[in-house]
Amino acid sequence: MEREISISIGDSSISGTLHVVSNSTSLVVFAHGSGSSRFSKRNQFVANFLNKSNISTFLFDLLTPEEDKIDEVTREFRFDIPRLAERLVLVTNWLKSNEETKNVNIGYFGSSTGAAAALIASAQLPDDIDAVVSRGGRVDLAADYLKNVQSPTLFIVGELDYEVITLNEIAFEQLRCTKELTIISGATHLFEEHGTLEQVAKVASEWFIKFLT
Repeated sequence: MEREISISIGDSSISGTLHVVSNSTSLVVFAHGSGSSRFSKRNQFVANFLNKSNISTFLFDLLTPEEDKIDEVTREFRFDIPRLAERLVLVTNWLKSNEETKNVNIGYFGSSTGAAAALIASAQLPDDIDAVVSRGGRVDLAADYLKNVQSPTLFIVGELDYEVITLNEIAFEQLRCTKELTIISGATHLFEEHGTLEQVAKVASEWFIKFLT
């Protein structure tokens, strides 16, 4: 079952698409990268793969409509990682209080800057987040929180995404939780090469199945 969700933030709100799989005991919240939204084709592809693996998903906009309009011009919010992490915490608390999702195991799937927000939020909610997956993540932007992450964490990076590989390797060493770093052969930052996004979805699904179900 899929439906649109609106969560209030002060005088505004953020929107999301909640897909609840029948009899699923796990749910993955997606945090998109800079300049993207819940309509990210790459994240939707991974979400559909997870749904077929009996994992529910929630894709949502990290910014309110008002913030999004400002960000299109100034780009001031897309790298405001504390703000994005705060939104993830807000969404997680909403899911934990929602009758339909309050008893599921929750994981985060973060892309680019969204991965940093996911790591920070998981460090702030150690009892609520059971797994984290980063795809091409700017995990360096969560440097101050990495040692506090307790959720089993998987970094996925493209083989040809050289700068981000280096950033991920440095961040990986700082993690004290169960962790793994996977390099996808022949992939660049956006995993646009044939078959590479499928590999991301498969590896992420296996991680979430292991730690959420």
